Amino acid sequence: MIERYSTAAMVAIWSREAKYRRWQEVEIAICEAHAEAGAIPSEALAEIKNRASFTLERCDEIETETRHDLMAFVRNLAETAGPVGRFIHLGVTSSDVIDTALGLMLRDSACVLISSLDKLDREVWRLAREHAATPMIGRTHGIHAEPITFGFKAAGWHAELLRNRARLEAARDDVAVGKVSGAVGVHAITSPELEASVCTRLGLRPDPASTQIVNRDRHAGFLNALALLGAGLERIATELRNLQRTEILEVQEAFGSGQIGSSAMPHKRNPWNSETVCGLARLLRANAYAMLESVATWHERDLTNSSLERIVLPDSCHLADFMLGRLAAILSGLNVYPDRMKQNLGMMGKLVFSEHLMIALIGAGMAREEAYKVAQRNAARAWEGEDFETCVRADPDVTARLKPEALDEVFSLEHHLRNVPHTLSATGIL
Repeated sequence: MIERYSTAAMVAIWSREAKYRRWQEVEIAICEAHAEAGAIPSEALAEIKNRASFTLERCDEIETETRHDLMAFVRNLAETAGPVGRFIHLGVTSSDVIDTALGLMLRDSACVLISSLDKLDREVWRLAREHAATPMIGRTHGIHAEPITFGFKAAGWHAELLRNRARLEAARDDVAVGKVSGAVGVHAITSPELEASVCTRLGLRPDPASTQIVNRDRHAGFLNALALLGAGLERIATELRNLQRTEILEVQEAFGSGQIGSSAMPHKRNPWNSETVCGLARLLRANAYAMLESVATWHERDLTNSSLERIVLPDSCHLADFMLGRLAAILSGLNVYPDRMKQNLGMMGKLVFSEHLMIALIGAGMAREEAYKVAQRNAARAWEGEDFETCVRADPDVTARLKPEALDEVFSLEHHLRNVPHTLSATGIL
């Protein structure tokens, strides 16, 4: 991942140094399990744990000969351990180490992402609570529809984040497996008991039916969870971008002193942070597709998954963490303009209550089709510049059925929004 979109938490998991540390952790756990089973002398185990080490430089030197990064690493461990190094990597294949370490790295990445998601959700929850009763126009197809509140909109974001959190937890649990089952997974050299011992030491579950690898549906599921998370973040960011349009301007990203919106136009304040989130969401989807393509392998394994995983797994974790942090920063400094929301809400007068008029007329005995036409007829006059409420209150087809107090309720914003607290309560906002 390029430095611009890297996060410190993911670097600590996915850097080459960190990956090799995980490999070493797995190799030591295998040695411990062998020692417990009596295959390695306890003195040799102690010496391995005290002396075995690696450097990336030495691994690179050895890899020029081996053309195999894991075996270069194993040789480096063995040579630093001395004669007892012969016990390192005993009876296992490369994927036993690589895939088990990968289970640890993906598990830990999911934990980081859940923590970052929680930080974002706290900002969403705050906005939803603060603006629970801040009225604004709801839009469908980009056109004024009916009134909502900004808190109601944010409550929908919160509910989706909770679903994405649950998906992340499930993906974390699904991928937190290891395997020490040997070359094609039949435990020809290492026993199922030894495999269970190694995985327990590492806090993983043994894959119940591995081949030479942990089958990649788990990893594809993990990246699809990240892709769905990214799609949810893109939904929020897209809404923020739209609400920042000059002619709408109901919210605005914070703009710092000295910040430049455009190299050519000094007046510009662009929603570039939200746009960044939208752009990176496309990468998450593309990476998930690439991982789906890697579920199928030839027989018990091939290497078609290996090369792309070196990119899509760490990159996706970096991107998702970056996006969560960026969106949290946007929302923490978001300028919300209730007066502008009120102004936009009133742009069409009370035309947005046309459905209430139709329903009231139906309730008063008018056929639905006729009620729709009456409401639409008056709405058409409003589109031409007349005041909708005035037209309705003067319409004989309306006044013949609805009393003035009934029309007061038809045009009441408070009546329209009376059940918004239900959604806010159902999502844990109120």
